Amino acid sequence: MEKQRPLILVSNDDGVISKGISELIKFLRPLGEIVVVAPDAPRSGTACAMTVNEPIHYALVRREVGLAVYKCSGTPVDCVKLAMHAILERRPDLVVAGINHGDNSAVNVHYSGTMGVVIEGCLKGIPSIGFSLCDHGADADFTPAGPYVREIARQVLEKGLPPLTCLNVNFPVTVNLKGVRICEQAKGQWVREWENFAHRGDSHYYWLTGEFEPTDTENEQSDYWALAHDYVAVTPTTVDVTARSLIGDLQGWFAAPLPPL
Repeated sequence: MEKQRPLILVSNDDGVISKGISELIKFLRPLGEIVVVAPDAPRSGTACAMTVNEPIHYALVRREVGLAVYKCSGTPVDCVKLAMHAILERRPDLVVAGINHGDNSAVNVHYSGTMGVVIEGCLKGIPSIGFSLCDHGADADFTPAGPYVREIARQVLEKGLPPLTCLNVNFPVTVNLKGVRICEQAKGQWVREWENFAHRGDSHYYWLTGEFEPTDTENEQSDYWALAHDYVAVTPTTVDVTARSLIGDLQGWFAAPLPPL
């Protein structure tokens, strides 16, 4: 019996018609059967949000040999959940998100709808990867990333990933990538996040903007440093957020019974 090709579930947060997801499909097609379930419009910044106050729906966009593309009215996480529940005929071997227009390094992993896809796949026990390019342009050039996308996905299909662990992969904007660096998440925060653009009566209107301000710019192990020096940043990411280093201290806090109120 002929062995089935790997099944790869693809989604994103920029929407089903974004250039990034079209390029990702092209890069991945030699590796297996592709099913795309992506939002019908941009859903950036939705992280792991789910739609709970209204029904969602999906529709087939196109089908060809080895590829089926669906659009979904929900969030990126909804797309993965609905694909697993109603669309896929078998369990996927890999979940891939992207390629995002804009990086998801450092603390962006907590806000990113791209990484929402990846975390949902990871929670379902499926090896999962997120790919992002540090270019927000609608016509960004993803070509230099192609060989790396395919090789990273091939390696994960072959070797798998540990439970509750996924990969967050970010590409700098350069045609001269220096190679891959395995990184840790950079430390820092977003600052100057709001722009006041209108004031009407008692109402004030703000537009979310801002910039990321790293606090460890000299840390050569960080994804921020890797991207600044033209490396592909591969950050292994765990969805188990337990602060194990604090467990012992907390046990000491509550070692004695609490007095009655």
